[in-house]
Amino acid sequence: MRLRTLESFWLIKNGLLYSYPSLQENLRSEIIVIGGGITGALISHALLHAGYEVTVLDKRDIAQGSTAATTAMLQYEIDVPLYQLASDIGTENAVRCYQAGIRAIQELAALVSREKIDCGFAEKQSLYFAHDEKSAAILREEYAMRDQYQLGVSWLPAAAIAQRYQLQTAGGILSATAASMDAYRFTHELFHKNRQRGLRVYDQTEIAAIDYQASGVQVELANGCRVRGKKIVFCSGYETVAMIPEKTARLFSTFACVSEAGVQLSPELKELLIWNTEKPYIYMRTTDDNRLLVGGGDSPFNSGAFRERIKERKTKLLMEKLDRFMPDITFVDDFSWAGCFGSTRDGLPYIGQHEKYPNAYFVLGFGGNGITFSIQGMELILKLLRNEADPLLPLYRFGRS
Repeated sequence: MRLRTLESFWLIKNGLLYSYPSLQENLRSEIIVIGGGITGALISHALLHAGYEVTVLDKRDIAQGSTAATTAMLQYEIDVPLYQLASDIGTENAVRCYQAGIRAIQELAALVSREKIDCGFAEKQSLYFAHDEKSAAILREEYAMRDQYQLGVSWLPAAAIAQRYQLQTAGGILSATAASMDAYRFTHELFHKNRQRGLRVYDQTEIAAIDYQASGVQVELANGCRVRGKKIVFCSGYETVAMIPEKTARLFSTFACVSEAGVQLSPELKELLIWNTEKPYIYMRTTDDNRLLVGGGDSPFNSGAFRERIKERKTKLLMEKLDRFMPDITFVDDFSWAGCFGSTRDGLPYIGQHEKYPNAYFVLGFGGNGITFSIQGMELILKLLRNEADPLLPLYRFGRS
């Protein structure tokens, strides 16, 4: 499965930040982490700092799967609105999931500061706007529930949004907690720091087979080498879907483009993440080098050839939508790319064990806010290893209806 078409803006901007070896010998490790993207970086960081011996394996170069394609809009919101999620899993559980997203963004901010990672991280606000009057009525219902449970929101009427942000909308929810960053750079920098602390990281290392035993796991590499461990943690995202017998995530293609540097935006707009009620929704953010990023145009087809064939058409569609909502903005497309992403029925991740795989754990942060789910996974994976309870684990388990 190819997760990108051509190169994303983040790859071109940053280049290959650090180089890692492939694994060419037999190895033993207390915990094996599969996946060298942002989820693998976060989970291996948590495990290493908890005192575990950790080895990370990835078949690509580090951070060159979905991490290179993500737009890294860090929101606490889940793809399923709060009022809908509440009707599905109960109000208390739904609010708990939303609150966990807020804490995750705060924890990421603390991690970036503590580790002194230069990744363009910026705390922002988030505007979820209605694209028409019918959607505005539904969005008011969502706002009322978020406000009731003190999630840090306010309702902005259409006129206020137009005056403050030069956006043509039917009203929207302004959320106080959000952020953005360069996820590709963050991943490389976190791996680099932890490698100096003893984390073993191998890329371009392809797995041929995994033997799950009561005493541990044995990973057979394509080059004939073996890695033995007590536990294995899968942070391999959408490529893990095929391992699970039941349906977990719906995979799709999503598209993004970035303007030339120096686009003229108001200071208020630069401090904002934007998305709307369309299906598929359009989303926007600025970058740390003063560009405007626009994404969306999702398609149910997810082959690399398909994405490359329609990428230009999707970019044109995004530009037309941008012009409808922000007619005063001059956007000159500089980079465009596409990637494979996915969503679950309830908008929640899969974090936990699966009965089919002894001594294996999964941290699969599906959805538009997958990074915030991965941050939650840092604490949850430690609780799973220690056999400790957490109210989020039953909600994120495999086999949920």
